[in-house]
Amino acid sequence: MARMTTGTTAGPGADAASASAPSASAAPAAPVAAAPSASPVEAVDRALLVLQALAPAGPRGLTLAELAGALGLNKTTVHRVLAALRHRGFVQQDPGGAYVLGAAATRLADDFLGEENLPVLLHPALVALSGAADELVHLGVLSGSHVVYLDKVEPERSVRVWSAVGRRSPAVTTALGRALLAYRGTDRRALAGYAAAVRGEHPVDEERAWEALELARAHGVAREVEENERGISCVAVPLLRSGTAVAAVSVTAPAERMTDARVAGLRRTMAEVLPPLLPAGLGLPPHLDA
Repeated sequence: MARMTTGTTAGPGADAASASAPSASAAPAAPVAAAPSASPVEAVDRALLVLQALAPAGPRGLTLAELAGALGLNKTTVHRVLAALRHRGFVQQDPGGAYVLGAAATRLADDFLGEENLPVLLHPALVALSGAADELVHLGVLSGSHVVYLDKVEPERSVRVWSAVGRRSPAVTTALGRALLAYRGTDRRALAGYAAAVRGEHPVDEERAWEALELARAHGVAREVEENERGISCVAVPLLRSGTAVAAVSVTAPAERMTDARVAGLRRTMAEVLPPLLPAGLGLPPHLDA
């Protein structure tokens, strides 16, 4: 993983009439809070309110009548808004007549939090964590059976750990990779696949890796002790979106500094430093600071 070095370095759905009949099993839609002041563009505001109402409804969706009731608008107005949103794929209508968020709406967050944007969005968090820990900090994502390093921030210490943005390392043997795998539902069978994929390039102790994933799920952080480079250890935390890891942040240091007490301290530091600096939609495991 690293080596020590010295120096500074929608097709049309059901028609409006069928959509206006409330579903028998549907719970009443919660009213959407009105804006505190008049919107400068009322039509846009209504479209946004429709999207806000549909998001918490999930795959069940809402009928035209439910949406109109929740928004305090007449059905004709809401139907026009829905027609425009359907035209652009932000809303779709299921065969039963309910409206749900479309692919264009859900893709917005995916694009915003995509790999191309993560280094820019998360760099301030990496800088703050590196400053608080006085260690090398990495940002990584899963790419097949490997972790790809997207960004790094070096500490002020004169003795550092060398690494490179763009470098790929086996996910199963790195703290970054283990943090990602632990919070992506990886079971033993899947872990064996990750291990087999890299066994030709790196020795893998599957039992040790599985224990590391279980500990990561229990404590919110993953560890790696000299498994990739002699004298180097890492601790990593996953960045979660809706409970699933989309990236991970690690602290890397000489193994002699990575005692159990230091790792516990770094876990607390991550829990304190990172959350305020994460973009909306990303979070840490809820039990990280337990």
